[in-house]
Amino acid sequence: MNWYAKVFKQYLDFSGRARRREFWMFSLFHYLIVIFLIMIDVQFELESNEIGLLTTIYFLISFLPFLAVSVRRLHDTGKSGWYLLIGLLPFVGGFILFIFLCFESEYGTNKWGQNPLGKGNSDPIDEIGVV
Repeated sequence: MNWYAKVFKQYLDFSGRARRREFWMFSLFHYLIVIFLIMIDVQFELESNEIGLLTTIYFLISFLPFLAVSVRRLHDTGKSGWYLLIGLLPFVGGFILFIFLCFESEYGTNKWGQNPLGKGNSDPIDEIGVV
């Protein structure tokens, strides 16, 4: 859950890099929340124009943080944030973007900053999951 909160704290930070764990943990909690909100919308019939009211509100709140962490994740692989537009290509765009988001971090420093897995990171959030 700390990864989820970290992304919301950096909701307008489109610079820098985000490691795979940060992106995928945020995505996991994001989609679990979406499923939960859809169930509530259906249960209480809180629908407006085929889309649940609570789900719509959540999407509006989480759009910028999700966009920012996606751009930072692409930066970590050495690609520009503009590569997100590949997802708009019909049929194959989403798959290609998924592959890019799964790539390993670019070793060392790139033009968007130091490798978040590198030495010298002293933030407590970077110690999550370290054995």
